[in-house]
Amino acid sequence: MHQRIVILDFGSQFTQLIARRVREAGVYSEILPCTASMEDVKALEPHGLILSGGPSSVYDEGAPQLNPELLHLKRADHSPVPVLGVCYGLQAMAHALGGEVQPAAKREFGRAAIRVDSDSLLFKDVPEGSNIWMSHGDHLTKLPDGYEIIAHTSNAPIAAVRSTKEPHYGVQFHPEVHHSENGKLILENFALRICECDGDWSAASFIEEKKAEIKAQVGEEHVILGLSGGVDSSVAAVLLHEAIGDQLTCIFVNNGLLRKGEWEQVQETFRDHYHIRLKAIDASDLFLSRLEGISDPERKRVIIGNAFVEVFEEGKKDIIAELGMKPAYLAQGTLYPDVIESVSFKGPSATIKTHHNVGGLPAEMELKIIEPFRELFKDEVRAIGRLLNVPESIVGRHPFPGPGLGIRIIGPVAKQDLDLLREADEIFITELHNFGLYDEVWQAFAVLLPVQTVGVMGDERTYEKVCALRAVSSVDGMTADWSRLPFDFLAHVSNRIVNEIRGINRTVYDISSKPPATIEWE
Repeated sequence: MHQRIVILDFGSQFTQLIARRVREAGVYSEILPCTASMEDVKALEPHGLILSGGPSSVYDEGAPQLNPELLHLKRADHSPVPVLGVCYGLQAMAHALGGEVQPAAKREFGRAAIRVDSDSLLFKDVPEGSNIWMSHGDHLTKLPDGYEIIAHTSNAPIAAVRSTKEPHYGVQFHPEVHHSENGKLILENFALRICECDGDWSAASFIEEKKAEIKAQVGEEHVILGLSGGVDSSVAAVLLHEAIGDQLTCIFVNNGLLRKGEWEQVQETFRDHYHIRLKAIDASDLFLSRLEGISDPERKRVIIGNAFVEVFEEGKKDIIAELGMKPAYLAQGTLYPDVIESVSFKGPSATIKTHHNVGGLPAEMELKIIEPFRELFKDEVRAIGRLLNVPESIVGRHPFPGPGLGIRIIGPVAKQDLDLLREADEIFITELHNFGLYDEVWQAFAVLLPVQTVGVMGDERTYEKVCALRAVSSVDGMTADWSRLPFDFLAHVSNRIVNEIRGINRTVYDISSKPPATIEWE
């Protein structure tokens, strides 16, 4: 078992970033809701504890509070568990210990220069005047007994504190975000210097441990996996195949909503290159018939999800007939952000859109679940894929929604529109590669709009569809900014789409960021 730092989530949009930064320091981290019981926290045997930020004010009715007992946790060697409070986490810690928190006369949001007042391990090697990111309306006005100020900014006299008796620290800013230029070092100092973790967790160590775990869990049983050709399911398939070989069968469903050439490419890669047992099912006619005339994006998702489960169940029956035995396990590419979402102390977040992955398999499937990546973030899965020598064309591939092109056609889904969209998307992605821009953006795709506009082709008038291009930069998709692609590149792509695809006579470029927009249009 690796040493572990537990992060208590008080509702911050940045909690996952804290976990990522700690893992980047080579220390395994795990997130629990701030309502987790003492028993749940103790069961993880934390080497350190981080209290996240959050949107509440500690003095508001119903605001999440910190159980003071968590500040007195002991390790196996009876040494105290170090604690770091971040923004609201600092305020909750101070409030629980008798300090005072009040609304600030001037809300502080944005960059500020940190001024260190006292030597401490937390700010070891952090340059004086480093930019940090503030985002708070409340601040400490009275420290708990036994605490002292160790840093300030021009607007925040208490920017960081520590206990003079225990290894407890707190910062009013957010070291986890990119805008805090030495924030990663601050969290690394907490994990390695204050918590004295070994920093021995890595993707490489995860692979060998997970393969051994899967092999022991599965024994002589059989596993099936829904393969989409995306990063998560592809890397999961290779990992499982290395662990249990032909005890794995992958089911790949053509829902008619795949990208150009994807149906053939996935089969060639996994059946012919990896020699993984693969059952490919072309159910495109079924999906498209059920989507006919449907415009509402949520209804599309439900229809696609239900049809997938139905087709998957039929595929499972065929596998049973071929093997002469029932598979005992279903493998899924669930990632840690999905797990965190489901255990948020506020409950699952407001439904902006149904999750892209198909969820809710019928109980009669009677399969036990294997989720090898449920502790990992997307970038960690990519790192594992590279260590497993999964082709870069798969590992580096942009995210693609489970409902596929069905939610990139705004309005009803028809085969002729899918054909137009496939061609436009292929041109966009191909040219991103040709111009060396593909890896510069986090996600890029084309959207077909339910709009026709007048155009001129030669001496003839046209009245054809509009194609929107979307490219964003992001770390994990939680927030995203539109990519500033070169004008010459956009002009080239637009020219190719309009000239080569009969049925599209206009392209537009989406310059919306998330928030307020989402990355996908539906």
